[in-house]
Amino acid sequence: MACEGEKTYNAFNSCSICKMDLKVIEQTSKVIVNNAISDESIFNLTTTWNTEEDEAIQLEDLKGKTLVLVMIYTTCKAACPRLVADMRNIEKQIPENQLKDLQFVLVSIDPETDTPERLKSFAIENHMDRLHWTFLQGTESSVREFANVLAVKYKQISPMDFSHSNIISVFNSGGELMHQQEGLGVDNKETVKTIIELTNKN
Repeated sequence: MACEGEKTYNAFNSCSICKMDLKVIEQTSKVIVNNAISDESIFNLTTTWNTEEDEAIQLEDLKGKTLVLVMIYTTCKAACPRLVADMRNIEKQIPENQLKDLQFVLVSIDPETDTPERLKSFAIENHMDRLHWTFLQGTESSVREFANVLAVKYKQISPMDFSHSNIISVFNSGGELMHQQEGLGVDNKETVKTIIELTNKN
């Protein structure tokens, strides 16, 4: 019950100030859902990407799931097959019931060659065509921007060959970087632990 602005009373009576009978004021609770994206989130990048299904998406469309992300190119004969193997090895260590809260994302650093059709074929060839695998083709500028955010360095050294960093990145459901694994065939215990902890929070 209230009178005189912010003054409240806890019992039926007359107001000691204005002598008016007090009435119960309905109280309503308001739930505010905060969908804000933090300044550190990759979802602040608003460029459009093409998936292996030739669907146009933005990174924010992946919001809500733990993301395990790597940058590769499909014609690579050296490092990338090993990165793919590392991603598959991580997948095998995640409980099946947690895969629904997880998205493995492979971003091509060679968007000219890696068309959606090529990415789809690559996914099938490598048994990475389940729903929790996504392949992305961007523009040269969007790929470069994204690589800078991840501290991934790459350089084209011939028409079909790139030198590049070998980094697997883990993001929480809000798109914030939580962990990075660098190298090929390295111990991925901490990466798997981070992924399982994050998917348990989703």
